[in-house]
Amino acid sequence: MAIWRTVVGKLWLTIIVLVAVVISTLGIFLLQYIDGVTFADPVRVKHLFIYTGAIGFLLTTVFAFFLFTKITQPLREMREAADRVAQGEYSTRVTIRSSDEIGELANTFNQMASELNTLIRALQHERDHSSSVLRSMTDAVVSFDAEGAVFLANPQGQYLLDDWNTVDWTDEDVSPKDGQVPGPLRETFRNVIMSGKELTAKIHVKSGVWSVVMTPLASTDSVRGAVAVLRDVTEEFRVDKMRKDFVANVSHEIRTPLSMVQGYSEALLDDIAATPEERHELVQVIHDESLRMGRLVKDLLDLARMEAGHLDMTFQTVDVNALMGRVYRKFAALAKERGIVLTRTEEDPALVLEAADADRLEQVLTNLMDNALRHTASGAGIELGARRLEGTKNGLLELSVRDEGQGIPAEDLPYIFERFYKADKARKRDITGGTGLGLAIAKNLIVAHGGQIEARSTPGKGTTFTITLPVAANRRRISKSRA
Repeated sequence: MAIWRTVVGKLWLTIIVLVAVVISTLGIFLLQYIDGVTFADPVRVKHLFIYTGAIGFLLTTVFAFFLFTKITQPLREMREAADRVAQGEYSTRVTIRSSDEIGELANTFNQMASELNTLIRALQHERDHSSSVLRSMTDAVVSFDAEGAVFLANPQGQYLLDDWNTVDWTDEDVSPKDGQVPGPLRETFRNVIMSGKELTAKIHVKSGVWSVVMTPLASTDSVRGAVAVLRDVTEEFRVDKMRKDFVANVSHEIRTPLSMVQGYSEALLDDIAATPEERHELVQVIHDESLRMGRLVKDLLDLARMEAGHLDMTFQTVDVNALMGRVYRKFAALAKERGIVLTRTEEDPALVLEAADADRLEQVLTNLMDNALRHTASGAGIELGARRLEGTKNGLLELSVRDEGQGIPAEDLPYIFERFYKADKARKRDITGGTGLGLAIAKNLIVAHGGQIEARSTPGKGTTFTITLPVAANRRRISKSRA
């Protein structure tokens, strides 16, 4: 910077001009007397003026440089320090060269820089803390501005936006102010921006259910955006639906036998049955329905104990060949009576489970065989199979029940292991039918063995239930069952 553009430079030039004016004024009024007789040596007087001007110029120059050192240089250092602070170097400090006003200004600047550095560090700490909290949240958090543009999203929120952006929302009511807001959130976003109030909603996207809490971001005189917190409540929604369906199904299952018991009991009390044969028939119906309710209550209690982890199981070495033989003999006569061809795979010495409950596995296979017989027509076949799966770690053993019955529709297949679920929407069931809990119990028993059960079916061609069990003993599972 040119010196004449600084404060000291301007002051220096001003002093020089003033000195020049004073000397010139003196010269104008005194030069007419210099050549006169009043002054004996006029040349010396002229030299005096010249010397005086030169000395005045030198003095003002020295004074100017003194002021430059004491005033302008510290001010320039503070300006450069302020520029560095503005660029983010908050640790910048200036040197205090004096105790006057300039020194006090430098000290105040250093205090300001220190406070600013502390404040920025605190803000960075809060930002990092908030960022860590957002990243660790399982909920999706997305912030929108008033125009609908996304300006903040945690990883879960960004993943959700990327996933939802693959869906075509063109059939939705789109507004220019919606910006990047996904289709299911648009109506809630508009209401929050217009009302400035927090809103909650549940939305269904693809096969999931999401709980949304959207809060406005309020500024001084308007709403500048909204923050949406989304939680996946698909499982809670499914469990709640299962609970409601469970209550409804239990009520339905118990109501029918109770109504029949009540009706036939009233018939006996009113002496409607005229002959011993009719009375025996009414008593037999009451007996069968009471047995059916007993089975229902027993299955419900077993299922509740399984889900609570209080199932009594005895793990020991199980010969699968003997197990399959018992199940085969149990249903051979019934299958022959109904004209169904029942077969089983050949025995294999390798079919041994090191730790399993034979009675519980027989209960599972009995349930599957009973279902297969009830849904297989005369002339069709049922195969009971068992084999060792090679190439797996520690070894796996597979049990299967394959029938050539009517099959299960594809839309019902994922739900057949739920309690009381029936692929038969007419809900028909004869008196000797099951309770609707067999497959749910079977799944819990297989899971307790550390295995898996799955079903494959083709409508009109049949169904195959496959059970996969680990051959090796699970010590942790054994100790838990004994406890």
